[in-house]
Amino acid sequence: MNAKELRTFLLIVAVFLLAYFAPLGNPRVQGAILEAFHMLQEYAREHVLFCLVPAFFIAGAMQNFISQQSVMRYLGRGAKQWLAYAVASVSGAILAVCSCTVLPLFMGIYKRGAGLGPATAFLYSGPAINVLAIILTARVLGWQIGLARAIGAVLFSVVIGLAMATLFRGEETNRQRGFATAARAVEESGRSLGQTAAYFATLVLILVFAAWGKPAEPVGFWSDVFKIKWYLVAALLVFVGYMLKAWFRRDELVAWKDSTWDFAKRILPLLFGGVMVAGLLMGRPGVDSGLIPSRYVAALVGGNSLFANFIASVVGAFMYFATLTEIPILQGLLGAGMGQGPALALLLAGPALSLPSMLVINSVLGPKKTAAYAALVVVMATISGVIFGAIVA
Repeated sequence: MNAKELRTFLLIVAVFLLAYFAPLGNPRVQGAILEAFHMLQEYAREHVLFCLVPAFFIAGAMQNFISQQSVMRYLGRGAKQWLAYAVASVSGAILAVCSCTVLPLFMGIYKRGAGLGPATAFLYSGPAINVLAIILTARVLGWQIGLARAIGAVLFSVVIGLAMATLFRGEETNRQRGFATAARAVEESGRSLGQTAAYFATLVLILVFAAWGKPAEPVGFWSDVFKIKWYLVAALLVFVGYMLKAWFRRDELVAWKDSTWDFAKRILPLLFGGVMVAGLLMGRPGVDSGLIPSRYVAALVGGNSLFANFIASVVGAFMYFATLTEIPILQGLLGAGMGQGPALALLLAGPALSLPSMLVINSVLGPKKTAAYAALVVVMATISGVIFGAIVA
């Protein structure tokens, strides 16, 4: 029996044993199963159409309309490292996305030749450095933790990227050589740099405004934008339609469609499965119906011990947080006795990583790099939590 057949056999056995021995009569198990479907439904309603779909189209556009020379010049092995990491580390200030929405964008730049270091820095910073989330964190949880989150997120993205590039230096060198060879001959598109920039800027603005969440307060800039966001999206879509008709060939549009579909069919099944597993284990944020009761988590993250910070980092890394939902959750946990250090650890690990995102990252980078990335996030979040907890104490 070869390795593939063995994996298939073990999967069948595992599903059989789970179906045979699952305690479906237990009320907690019944609630957790229902919670998994509730979480999947919530994810589908709030994130797929207005977050993931625009991200898939942007990733498909990256695949077809950004030359490998351009990506490698700014994010590849030969790029100025300070510029590559600077661009990657502040990307979240523009993209208000969650750990799942950033995945197609990460895949897009990585497949076009971006170095592992800058690509993983972007992967972390995309959901972590969200201006609205940081402002709301400071307002609700206190300016100290808001400032610590902002500083930690920027530093994390750079350090994690540099660490990944160092750990896998040999593999990355060979990969970059392959991209350098493939990028020598590129067909000219006939579009100017300004036209390409306008096209991508419009796609990004569609993603930003379509995903613009309703603010807690009914007044102010964020609320004003929310009221008119669909008018802005409609106007941007009209502009995209004009650009596609005037600037792009038919074969380019077909290639864009095919790339978008390729990203969607590779990512969505893993995300849906991961969201259901996360809902089964932990329940939706703020709903205590998962297999693991939230009171156990709250009891483990009190104080500022190394263990409490580590548990908070691990829980944050596996639990799925939609954008901004981590703040009211932490507000409740802090009221239940959670320490300031573990709170920061969860803030630094949670929004940037989740079980669904790990499954997708594994399909792109492989288990070794995925494990290294997750371990770096957990370790750095733990250390940051310990230090911050000691300072505020």
